[in-house]
Amino acid sequence: MSAEYHSSDVEQPEQTRRPGRGVYWLPNLFTTGTLFGGFYAIVAAIDGNFSNAGIAIFVAMVADGLDGRVARWTNTQSDFGKEYDSICDMVAFGLAPAIVVYQWGIERIYDYGKFWGRFGWLACFFYAVAAALRLARFNTRAAADKRYFEGLPSPSAAATVASFIWLVSEFPVTGVVALALAFAITICIGALMVSKFSYWSGKELNMRGRIPWVYAALIPLIYVVISLAPVSLFTLFGLYAASAPLYWVWRKLTRKKRVAEGT
Repeated sequence: MSAEYHSSDVEQPEQTRRPGRGVYWLPNLFTTGTLFGGFYAIVAAIDGNFSNAGIAIFVAMVADGLDGRVARWTNTQSDFGKEYDSICDMVAFGLAPAIVVYQWGIERIYDYGKFWGRFGWLACFFYAVAAALRLARFNTRAAADKRYFEGLPSPSAAATVASFIWLVSEFPVTGVVALALAFAITICIGALMVSKFSYWSGKELNMRGRIPWVYAALIPLIYVVISLAPVSLFTLFGLYAASAPLYWVWRKLTRKKRVAEGT
């Protein structure tokens, strides 16, 4: 027997074997769907089809919501999947909404002067940076309370911006006021992503649990919301984005009222 041999030629104990270099295809299939939705939204916006761009971002949201659940259900979580998910989220919920807003309004807003053009360009860039910072913070900071997110989640932020552009693209929106409103919403949503406001995560909901049969009557509302898109979607995600700062203001006011009554 030759004295020279490779370690791979000898069967290693179970505990010292290296993990396989492959990746789990099922959860990454959905993660790639997130990337596809973001990429298609960018292409559709460049072509001027903003309704399709908005729909594509919502498709990316659905895929993003499924990949993590599929990984947990099938016990196929991995560090690769986590990193790949973050990259795809940045494209779908960071770059794609910013480019959709840019393509929708930047050409028209330049007609009102260079100042407005720069305002629109910087608003879109600020949103993209805020999304990147939000994702980096989420990946590096453990949540103190799993029931809440710190800052507006990037998928919800993207849904708010995308549904607004989808909404106004179906109506003859003109004038610098409407264009400035779109970019102002983009800035505000970006700021909420990097804020410290606590947003309800819904993670305590048991999707496999039973509910009273009366609540089943609420299920058709989901289809009503879908059928009334994009008005219903913008209303829904807009209210969610505003819920945390409004709750913060309400707590401040009620605290001052209690202090005043105590004195």
